[in-house]
Amino acid sequence: MIVDLNTNIWSSLDQLGPEVAERIRRNQTAHWGQFEASAAAHERAMSCVDAAVVRGFRSDMLEASIPNELIAEFVSKDPGRRVGVAGVDPMSDDAEEQLCSAVALGLAGITISPACQGFHPTHSSAMRIYERCDTLSLPVFVTLLEPLTPSAMLEFGRPALWDEVGRSFPTLKIVISQLGHPWIDEALILLGKHQNVYADIAGVAGRPWQLYNALLAASANGVMGKLMFGSGFPHDTPAKAIEMLYSVNGFAQGTQLPSVQRAQIRGIVERDSLLCLGIEAEISLREGGKPSEVSTPARATLPGAQPQAEVPSPSHGRDEPPVSVSDDAC
Repeated sequence: MIVDLNTNIWSSLDQLGPEVAERIRRNQTAHWGQFEASAAAHERAMSCVDAAVVRGFRSDMLEASIPNELIAEFVSKDPGRRVGVAGVDPMSDDAEEQLCSAVALGLAGITISPACQGFHPTHSSAMRIYERCDTLSLPVFVTLLEPLTPSAMLEFGRPALWDEVGRSFPTLKIVISQLGHPWIDEALILLGKHQNVYADIAGVAGRPWQLYNALLAASANGVMGKLMFGSGFPHDTPAKAIEMLYSVNGFAQGTQLPSVQRAQIRGIVERDSLLCLGIEAEISLREGGKPSEVSTPARATLPGAQPQAEVPSPSHGRDEPPVSVSDDAC
């Protein structure tokens, strides 16, 4: 099964906040392309994956809000291939209400961005949100809203700042987006230190030399099993990201440079990240797939939320035997 763990939609660039929207519009032709994140564009781009995690976002600091209701509505139109994740700003006065509403909408985790929301990852308000997520078995996705603007606080974006969170909540599932870029080495150390901290490769796949070095470092640190596939759509498409992953060893051809094992690359692409993160979802596999006998764990619900039924987690059939993730990641 192929899961794109990092995708986004929005109705308008203005939902990203005035600073981010203005920067994208100014550089759209030169750098960001069309940068279309409509529902139709998302559906076209995800034709090559079995499931896509669609993330919301909120930052009062940046005046950004991709509504959780928009995410939930989009997911509801194809629940067999989409999983929704809420955007929550721990610095908002109503942060806990945002979390309760997200669970009531059936969203399967939360997205936060310390750098773009203006808080240290161990801020007391954020720690209360993590505690609630830990109780509810909701994974926390940590991201940077790109392109970064002058208001973003990079000092709060370092992966190493999550070490205390990992120690305080050892069962909380945490996913560091973009492999912690630009602090990839810190992220890899964090992955090796904490059992339930993971990272997706969104964004890094679009920078081939950085991707090559990051994968070699991950292999050397024994954390390849903690890396999960994500495209970062609309920054990249899953098809392009998968192509870049499988061609990453081009740098080593005809040289004495080391290569990344193909089985490890395939493990990233086909890793069942939903299962690893304990996310319940009934995924309808593309033609040729068959369901797995492994079920994801049950998840607690907040008062007023509709509990989801426990369902089997599928795996995708292929000519080659699937790469197991149970022994090195989950």
